[in-house]
Amino acid sequence: MKTLIRKYLDNPYSDENILHAHIDPHRRNTSRLSDVILGGQDGLVNVLGVILGVAAATSDPRLVLIAGLAATFAESVSMGAVAFTSTLADADYYDSERERELRHIEQAPRLERAEIRQIYAEKGFNGDLLNQIVETITANREVWVAVMMAEEHQLALTDRQKAWKTALIVGLSAIVGSLIPLAPFAILPVGLSMWVSVAITALVLFGVGAYKAQVTVGHPARSGMEMAIIGTISALVGYAVGALLKIPATP
Repeated sequence: MKTLIRKYLDNPYSDENILHAHIDPHRRNTSRLSDVILGGQDGLVNVLGVILGVAAATSDPRLVLIAGLAATFAESVSMGAVAFTSTLADADYYDSERERELRHIEQAPRLERAEIRQIYAEKGFNGDLLNQIVETITANREVWVAVMMAEEHQLALTDRQKAWKTALIVGLSAIVGSLIPLAPFAILPVGLSMWVSVAITALVLFGVGAYKAQVTVGHPARSGMEMAIIGTISALVGYAVGALLKIPATP
């Protein structure tokens, strides 16, 4: 561990340190969980809203399935694209802020050094130890700017190479999530399918919320209930729209 810290201080932007940041199991698992929840929850709620609206408006199982499948694949492509572009945008923003911080260090080193001192003074360091910390950090420009990015801007380095992987995880999660509320309409009457679909979606959302609380922080039951209620209410908006615009039956 000491060797790893020393290597990071020597060059926090080396390939080895970037690799370590992305193979760290805590960071990797948290990131993947977030991507899966993002895609799956979005697919669940949005497609459920679409099919409930179509079912309420037409009661035609074929139209429900067509609308649901169209929404499923459009949603997955859209979510994957958003995940891809947002990852690149995060990386671009980090790079631009880092370049700006480097210019500040070069043009106003005394001011930037004072900011480092203030940051660590607020953490409880003082006296000779604080002086040593400031001198150690500001002696290496790469360490200096890395500390400013993390402590002042609250930004973490984003690997551009993970953009495609993130997009794939989010897109596939959206497909899986979308097919869950759609499945009952393939085997049950429309009226019954609506209730079954809402119930299944609520249970899945509750499970996802509870699991998220277990692996991160929070109360599983409360987190699960919040996700189930919010998701179900959001989807029922689609039903309300379909009911209001219901197509009259042809005589």
